[in-house]
Amino acid sequence: MKLQFLGAAKEVTGSKHLITTKKGTKILLDCGMYQGKGLETDAMNRDLGFDPKEINYLILSHAHIDHSGLIPYIYKLGFNGVIVCTSATRDLCSIMLADAGRIQESDTHTFNKKRASQGLPPVEPIYTEADAQACMNCFFSVPYHKKFNLGTEGTVEFYDAGHILGSGLVYLELKEGRRMIKIGFTGDVGRYDKHILKNPEPFPQVDYLIMESTYGDRLHTTIDNAEVELLKAVLDTCTKKKGKLIIPSFAIGRAQEIIYALDRLRTKGQLPDIDVFVDSPLSVNATNIMRMHTECFNDDIVAYMKDNEDPFGFDRLQYVQSVEASKALNVRHKPCIIISASGMMEAGRVKHHLANNIDNPTTTVLCVGYCEPSTLGAKIMRGDEEVSIFGHVYRVRADVRRIDSLSGHGDYEELIRYISCQEKRRLKKIFLVHGEAMTQEHFKATLNKRGYKRVEIADFREEVEL
Repeated sequence: MKLQFLGAAKEVTGSKHLITTKKGTKILLDCGMYQGKGLETDAMNRDLGFDPKEINYLILSHAHIDHSGLIPYIYKLGFNGVIVCTSATRDLCSIMLADAGRIQESDTHTFNKKRASQGLPPVEPIYTEADAQACMNCFFSVPYHKKFNLGTEGTVEFYDAGHILGSGLVYLELKEGRRMIKIGFTGDVGRYDKHILKNPEPFPQVDYLIMESTYGDRLHTTIDNAEVELLKAVLDTCTKKKGKLIIPSFAIGRAQEIIYALDRLRTKGQLPDIDVFVDSPLSVNATNIMRMHTECFNDDIVAYMKDNEDPFGFDRLQYVQSVEASKALNVRHKPCIIISASGMMEAGRVKHHLANNIDNPTTTVLCVGYCEPSTLGAKIMRGDEEVSIFGHVYRVRADVRRIDSLSGHGDYEELIRYISCQEKRRLKKIFLVHGEAMTQEHFKATLNKRGYKRVEIADFREEVEL
């Protein structure tokens, strides 16, 4: 049995890992899109490293685009296998992949205008919204802890990873002659004691573990501290400076965490009487899906909902759908909070809000998640004095703040806590993926010190025998 790493190897996007059994069955773990590398990203996404028509099963850990975003592309190229995931993941993919298809079409249309002016032929989008809608016919959803048969090869089962709604560790039991090979793939691992989702849960003993390492060199502050920092940013910006608080946020998970935190502050009477706008159609749709999947919620939010039926809505909160309403926020001069995608600030409506406000000292940009090093978000977070947005250079005069405790990824202590359910002596190998190279070196050293001796950092296109 072979395992090949076709993405998220010494970097944090493009998750794709291919298992090929001795019988020739091909099982793809995730099919993620590379993000945040400019023009290089397109070429990387088109070069899959496998023939989609040969893939029998695609096991999807969760709906984030860096894990699911190329599913419509492989469908377009002839994939006709079965996509296995949780019910919530399927529901989120139904809106996220369509949104990604629309972005592909829009970006390609803009790019082709430039090519036409240079006398160059047009290019095709990686996939379209129609491709994204069509590929949903391949999805098959299963509950947590329910085994799904992969033909005669074995079974797959999901265990809650606590990262986003529906996220799951992939637990595979694959037969090879008289051997039963047990493989775990973490996808992305969430934090413990969050306000909405359940904690990452223990999973059965595995022989091989493919493990994310996004924050393998970092410790987060406590989650409870996030609400204090959020309120401080609101008071400093909206009450004292009378400015706008712009919160770039991933539409799935992070946006709902912030909305729920503001809802709690409003319930406690601590939130000033100001307007809050969620300016992201995808966030609006994702929030509606969150409301449908309360089985993923922890006891705390369930208890909160007994007195507050909708934890994602209060009197001064407005969900913005239309382009016109979004544009109106740019000419609004009253203090307000704007939550808008995307989290890395590379696309979506948040770029327009940044372009219109980042040179204003009364504005605060509050960063609440990970940004790939080459993205606009990373440049703003590291303190660049000037940034380019839509081809125009803007001076950064806004206050830039960061709350890392809202991260959807566990830090290195939480990652180690997560795998404490495993007997070290029975782990034949841990393969580190989904992390920057230096971060992974730090995490590998930490794991070694904690008694996990057989740890390898996966190389791109590397193939190993299991």
